[in-house]
Amino acid sequence: MTPRPRQLRLIIETDDFDEALRFYRDVLGMTEQPAFGSGGDDRVAILHAGLATIELASPTHTRNIDAIEGAPHAAGSKLRLALEVDDTEATVAATEGAGVPTIATPTITPFRSLNARVQGPSGWQVTFFEELEPLEERVHSEGFATDDQR
Repeated sequence: MTPRPRQLRLIIETDDFDEALRFYRDVLGMTEQPAFGSGGDDRVAILHAGLATIELASPTHTRNIDAIEGAPHAAGSKLRLALEVDDTEATVAATEGAGVPTIATPTITPFRSLNARVQGPSGWQVTFFEELEPLEERVHSEGFATDDQR
């Protein structure tokens, strides 16, 4: 059996560490765990975001999602964060209250989630999504399949 990864860790290098930490830890409430740094400008924070998955998307799919969410395409960007939240509208309100620009307001998607997008620190776009139906129900809807079933 091939070994499986135990954790996904996305490393975001940021020029404004304090702003990024405020956004992810203080505004979004991600729990920080102790991490090693040598001090001074050597700063690091490991923040827990719950379950991690990797979503692979073709350029066409990425543009389709941009259109569905009503968000501009981030030209040249190959990565975007998507965070599942309990309440998309409340999360957007909290981020707006913290001065974070909203790129796309909450929108119900064809894949049965409520998505919104904000401009996170360091140029990252962050999508918040709230699942409106359990996966067990959504898989029976048109368009849901694994890649080898299409």
